[in-house]
Amino acid sequence: MDVISEFFSEYDGLGAFKMTIYLTLASALFALLIGTVVAVMRVSPVRVLQVIGSAYVNIVRNTPLTLVIVFCNLGLFLQLGVSLANKDSNTFINDNNFRLAVLGLSVYHASFVAEAIRSGVNTIPLGQAEAARAIGLPFLKTLRYVVLPQAFRGAIAPLGNVLIALTKNSTVASVIGVTEASAVMKVMMENRPDKIFVVFGVFAVGFVILTLPVGVLFTSMSKRLAVKR
Repeated sequence: MDVISEFFSEYDGLGAFKMTIYLTLASALFALLIGTVVAVMRVSPVRVLQVIGSAYVNIVRNTPLTLVIVFCNLGLFLQLGVSLANKDSNTFINDNNFRLAVLGLSVYHASFVAEAIRSGVNTIPLGQAEAARAIGLPFLKTLRYVVLPQAFRGAIAPLGNVLIALTKNSTVASVIGVTEASAVMKVMMENRPDKIFVVFGVFAVGFVILTLPVGVLFTSMSKRLAVKR
């Protein structure tokens, strides 16, 4: 019990999990936006956009996430001088590292979001898109009013899997100094090696609490919102 009390008092374990939640939510939002754009590019009739979308998915999805996060810090910030926070702020380093981590997580998981949405698009009968074009709807309006609403409903389950993976992958942000759950766990293990299994168990339970409801929710939504064929 002493380790658990230290988790709350000395190491701010709840704050670390709050940081994990903030990372997950912010990254999920931007990943959804980027992934939707990439998915539209992949199903676009314009060949150049298809190639760009496919290249993005294939390159980013097959690049280690750690490399993406480190590039955001060492490449964008330290080498190119790109900062995402106010340099005059007292919390500049923490804010900048958090936003760079969000950037890396968003760009990486957007490739998986794009594939999830594209799988939803593939479940829609081709005749629906052809009917929309036949009544005069251009490509973008066909996507907006006919294709994407059904594609999102068909992609709920895979999008839930991406969100769960994003929650767990947020631990990689610790490599650039973001104090989320895994960073605190590492410190606790170093300071309390005699209680390493207890520490690991506490954080394992914490991540189960974060991810299990997401899986249940998205499974329920996929069944309730499934498109009837």
